[in-house]
Amino acid sequence: MNARPDRHAPTPDAEAVNWAYCTNGFSGHRLPEALGVLAELGYTGAAITLDHGHLDPYAPGLAGEVAAIGKLLGELGMNAVVETGGRYTLDPRRKHYPTLLDDAADRRIDYLTRAIRVAAELGAPVVHLWSGAIPAGLHPDEAWARLARGCEHLLRAAERGGVVLGFEPEPGMLVADLAGYERLRELLGGPEQLGLTLDIGHCRCVEPYDVPECVRRALPYLVHVQIDDMRRGVHEHLEFGAGEIDFPPALAALDGYRGQVAVELGRHGHAAPEVARRSIDFLRRARERMDHPGRAADAGRP
Repeated sequence: MNARPDRHAPTPDAEAVNWAYCTNGFSGHRLPEALGVLAELGYTGAAITLDHGHLDPYAPGLAGEVAAIGKLLGELGMNAVVETGGRYTLDPRRKHYPTLLDDAADRRIDYLTRAIRVAAELGAPVVHLWSGAIPAGLHPDEAWARLARGCEHLLRAAERGGVVLGFEPEPGMLVADLAGYERLRELLGGPEQLGLTLDIGHCRCVEPYDVPECVRRALPYLVHVQIDDMRRGVHEHLEFGAGEIDFPPALAALDGYRGQVAVELGRHGHAAPEVARRSIDFLRRARERMDHPGRAADAGRP
């Protein structure tokens, strides 16, 4: 089963944008409460980061929690994808350890396989993942070989689960940009199940061309979008208006994409409800400015 989101299917949002929010930005909330806040604000999707506090994939009562969250999502009229960017999910001392490139990569593969099962049970079409940074002393060729082996295993699991993988290029990692994703895709033979997660902020941070061009290059592979503001050369997720991105052209470049456009502000959990409110208000103004460029000059600004 191929669960790649239908790029031409209608979304539940009358604006034809599936605004979502990454739950790593609500780490101080219980997951049901976070989903309730987001639904009240008008978000139609949640990008659920599996971590200690939100659908811990190693918790003994996981199956019941997943069933309850699936029911709640239905009641709220929300959709979901599964994200796997928890910082200390697998090791309490080493951030993001182990990755698919480490000697202990089997632990990451197990975690991602669990995430695929959770996504299948939730009816979430996408599981997000990334490569990790090259470990000290590891030759880049071996790093690519390890990544390919891990992805081959996960692609088989994704096909069995009826989901697609949304691979995210991350600054500082082996797969850091779109060229890296395209290299991985070619290395694996161009599998349909290997989609792309694009972070709009990363386009400004690391890509050599402007944000709309970056989005258009990504569009054929796109299964999930994260959105935040950023500055050139600085990998820091900023609230909208605090960075350098002009969002109306970036949103216009997403024309035809119908998956989630998920705000990712994982370090803003101290003020999550207010940040989420400001974020969706900003994005709606940017969307309106995209559709009506003659509107007031400050439309789409914070």
